[in-house]
Amino acid sequence: MIFAYPTLEGIDQDVLGMIHQQRDQLRFHVSQNPNRWSGFLRRNTFARALQGSNSIEGYNANLAEAIAIVDDEKPETLEEETLRALEGYRNAMTYILQIHDDPHTDTNAQLIRSLHFMMLSYDLTKLPGQWRPGAVVVVREADGQQVYEGPDPVLVPGLINELIEQTNHASDRDPTVLGAMAHLNLTMIHPFRDGNGRMARALQTLVMAKGGLSSPVFSSIEEWLGRNTDAYYAKLAEVGQGAWNPQNSALPWVRFCLTAHYQQANTLIRRNAEIGRIWEILVKIRTGLGLPERCEGPMLDAAFGYKVRNQRYRDQENISDVVASRDLKKLCDAAILEPVGEKRGRYYVASEELKKLSQRERGRMRAPDPYDLVSKKADASQLKLL
Repeated sequence: MIFAYPTLEGIDQDVLGMIHQQRDQLRFHVSQNPNRWSGFLRRNTFARALQGSNSIEGYNANLAEAIAIVDDEKPETLEEETLRALEGYRNAMTYILQIHDDPHTDTNAQLIRSLHFMMLSYDLTKLPGQWRPGAVVVVREADGQQVYEGPDPVLVPGLINELIEQTNHASDRDPTVLGAMAHLNLTMIHPFRDGNGRMARALQTLVMAKGGLSSPVFSSIEEWLGRNTDAYYAKLAEVGQGAWNPQNSALPWVRFCLTAHYQQANTLIRRNAEIGRIWEILVKIRTGLGLPERCEGPMLDAAFGYKVRNQRYRDQENISDVVASRDLKKLCDAAILEPVGEKRGRYYVASEELKKLSQRERGRMRAPDPYDLVSKKADASQLKLL
């Protein structure tokens, strides 16, 4: 027995409807954007998911470092274990993004074990790709108190098979809720010695993508969970109650995930608008300087705080070293970029003026709770009837 797919109430269906509307809106806006713009948003979102999911496990990187890892660079500022953990997670998530719409790929136990191996192969003592051989307990780091104990290890293979059955034979179920259930069940089964949280969050994205969501990068809630880690742990503790209790209702967990999806989608819509405003300004600056269109990519990267490197610029635009160096020098001469370092170690960052421009165009409004929105709307409708 595993946690069952809950019976959703009217308010849950209303929130799901709002989430679907957000995704339609985001899909439309992204499809209308220039390739450089939408590509930047995808890369930025992937990096934030990578950063968020790993921060929950104590592997902390800033956004610039996460972007570098997405670009297959090795930030010298990260400790070796953190670097390898993020690289492993990047590899597993990249594989998910590659296979999610492949009709010949099945979600099964071997796929879960393989993804886990990709994530943790940097440390063989953690038994990557293998079910745990013994008992497992989760201890709160702050005070050393045990907060969860997983089911007996002999039950793990059978419980995973139930999870897969629930995932693969639910075509009438909403993939967003189904992904939340896969996340919950894998976390509570705790089938691995280590890396269960990362694997559960990745599985949630895979299940949603296999369920028909067209853009898994924009459907992930890992960034949101990284920002709300305490609430995340508290909700798992509320549902699990310290042990393997699959008879408990999963509805509180599903509602938590739906709130995360709504607020994360709200963030992406706002961020897309921010990128658009900054992009339009950069296009005007680039045009006024008489620079080629390809210069917009490094200008946008720098505006959002990322390092610009000659090698990546060449690869991205398929240009020679001479052309790339000339473009970057022109951007420096125009006080758009500033060089840091010498020779092979050189990279470029935003000038002070470009930083000010970027900060001026950004918003900081927090997304509302969707359940509050639905409740207030229902209350307003009720008042009209009186």
